[in-house]
Amino acid sequence: MKITIMEPMDGEEDEIIIRCRHLDRPLMDLIYAAKAGVYKITALQDGRYFQVAAEDIFYFEAVDNRVFLYLEQEVYETKRRLYELEESFLGTDFFRASKSCIVNLAKVKSLSPAFNGRFEALMKNGERVIISRQYVPVLKEKLGL
Repeated sequence: MKITIMEPMDGEEDEIIIRCRHLDRPLMDLIYAAKAGVYKITALQDGRYFQVAAEDIFYFEAVDNRVFLYLEQEVYETKRRLYELEESFLGTDFFRASKSCIVNLAKVKSLSPAFNGRFEALMKNGERVIISRQYVPVLKEKLGL
């Protein structure tokens, strides 16, 4: 594989061009990682709007028809629905953990089996998130188990 890096001219936008014979899984993972790294979510906190980088988000949670995003120490609200966020982050470290939660696997410190076939994710900020048994096979596939 050959990698070429060129600096854009003044006024030109940054651009990634991929030329390949076959779009295999490792290449798709690289594309999704690049996409997630620059992706930002518009979020609301105390009546003000902020742009939050996807890589800073630990998880999304739906509560009472509202969707919240959790960072290491802060909580924001977004107007987007979980299914929209799930579609936006397909193929990235984000995955649906339950009907009301999407977790960023890059922010998981450890995973452990819980009761009734569920798993519990201990996040790097100390919070715990339950992964429903319905989504455990997806988790195992993402982790290569």
